[in-house]
Amino acid sequence: MLLYDDVIAPTPRRVRMFLAEKGVDIPRRLVTIGKGEHLSPEYRARVPSGRVPALELEDGTVISESVAICRFLEELYPEPNLMGRDAKERALIEMWQRRMEFELLLPLAGVFRHTHPKMAALECQVPAYAEAQKPQAEKRLAQLDKDLGQTEFIAGDRFTIPDITAFTTLIFFPRLCGITLDAMPNIQRWLASIADRPSANV
Repeated sequence: MLLYDDVIAPTPRRVRMFLAEKGVDIPRRLVTIGKGEHLSPEYRARVPSGRVPALELEDGTVISESVAICRFLEELYPEPNLMGRDAKERALIEMWQRRMEFELLLPLAGVFRHTHPKMAALECQVPAYAEAQKPQAEKRLAQLDKDLGQTEFIAGDRFTIPDITAFTTLIFFPRLCGITLDAMPNIQRWLASIADRPSANV
């Protein structure tokens, strides 16, 4: 297997954290999004969507969505379990995973992609879209702070994939979007606990 990776972007980091939690090392090839390498004909020949990360299997199959990559890896390396041990837990973890993607990651990414100067070369920026997304992100952050006042981790009492998604989102986007987490003690507690994990340093 070969993992196409970017060292800065949060979504590739999600897969690296997942692999680190599993204790699995896969050969990597860097594709720098900031330099537009994901748009090159060479990369598109292997990964037609141009998405990073992407996992190329020995038979030439390419999986190019981060959660799909993680689900594949979970099947290959089931322990430690990060996506649910039974039908109920899998459903609950998937629920929280989708909430973190759709309600947290996407609004923050929208603000970043449509306002940050470094994204101007890669996006047709629409500042009005960012203005609409920012309060949505702030509202979800406030709710997440309340949620984390009730549980140790996002999906309950153990570390799972929605923690990876939220962590990689929150250590990257808020500071670039003019959003502060200083008044959110439960998020701060949770961030500190995740930052202490070896996988947080990949």
